[in-house]
Formats: sequence, structure tokens, C-alpha cells
Amino acid sequence: MALQESGEMYLETIYVLSQESGAVRGIDIADRLGYSKPSVSRALSLLREDGLVEKDPDGFIKLTKAGEAHAKRIYERHTVLTKLLVGIGVDEETAAEDACRVEHYISDKTFNAIKAHIRKS
Repeated sequence: MALQESGEMYLETIYVLSQESGAVRGIDIADRLGYSKPSVSRALSLLREDGLVEKDPDGFIKLTKAGEAHAKRIYERHTVLTKLLVGIGVDEETAAEDACRVEHYISDKTFNAIKAHIRKS
């Protein structure tokens, strides 16, 4: 499933927040991303329609298996690219910002080559 960058950002954010606290609400996502609650609500509705997120009976946002797989893929790209950039001398903040941009567009082939190169180093 091909998601737009914004959808991937939401999935990654939900994944990270769930790792940090276990329970994710729409307001948590809005706060983390700096988006309005209505924007987050709309995005979550679209992700729900795509079968990537669901709400539990208490109103918390959960990733479905498909959503979690996609989120883990994006998060791995983010962490690997950030480490790579820091490793070549980029400061942590800039590296994380640049990794965030690149993670959505880099091909699987190139990303896998980067991971293989890092493993050899």
C-alpha cells in the first residue's frame, strides 16, 4: 500500500507515542506533530478507512497489524538514516530533520544498500 508522506508521518508518530506511553489519543498526535485536532481527526479517519488504525473501546488509537508493519518500516528508515547522518558529522537535530524528509522517498533498494554498508562498517 502506497501512502502519502503525511499518512506515513501519522503512522510513525502513533508508533513512537505507543512505544513511549502505550496509550495514544488524538490530542497526543496533534501535540507531537503540531497539527490541529480537526486535521488529526480527518487523517485518522482516512487511516481507519485504509485499515491502518483503529480506536479501542476507551477511545485510544491503535495501529492494526498492517499499520504497525508500515510504521515500523518508516521508523527503521528514520533511525538508520539519522544514525548514518550523525556518523558522517551532521548534528543530531539536523540529521533527524533530514532523515524525516528522506525516509519517505528513498527506494527500498537504496535503503537496503545503506543498511548493508553500515553493517560492513
